[in-house]
Amino acid sequence: MNNTILITSFSTWKSHHTSNSSDDLLHLLSERELGPFNFLRNIPVNFELAPQHVLSRFDELRPKVLICCGMAEERTKLNIESRAVLNEQILQSSVDLDKLAADLLMTEISHDAGEFVCNTLYYKTLEHLSSQEESYHSIFVHVPVITEENKSLLVADFISIIERLSVMSFE
Repeated sequence: MNNTILITSFSTWKSHHTSNSSDDLLHLLSERELGPFNFLRNIPVNFELAPQHVLSRFDELRPKVLICCGMAEERTKLNIESRAVLNEQILQSSVDLDKLAADLLMTEISHDAGEFVCNTLYYKTLEHLSSQEESYHSIFVHVPVITEENKSLLVADFISIIERLSVMSFE
């Protein structure tokens, strides 16, 4: 395990999408010089391929923390998902989300990762990380559509999330 953070984003999946807000966020982050993390951008919105791409990259890098991001058109804030559900099985993030989201203006904790590829990717990620001998941690962040009005606040909150994760002690 190393001290890096791996951050992922999805590609578009609907014909009216010109971009995916999760990837828009990573693009905005890539323009800044921030500490040790890697991107895996534009993963396919596919129930089988998304986990394959992400877990392959995870196994290659062995980052301390994996942050998967997905688009949530109907939400207005960053939503850190507490859990993923697959076939009535529930897996929880091992990260202290209350501490992670404390005092962030544009971030809230969600307990519903949806029923689409985001939820499946998060479940498969949590399942894979829990099977490792070393302790790894993952969160899933749903990203609202980024506008000129919310862009700076969303980016600031996400940078705070990254910074907090990079220094968080995981017991």
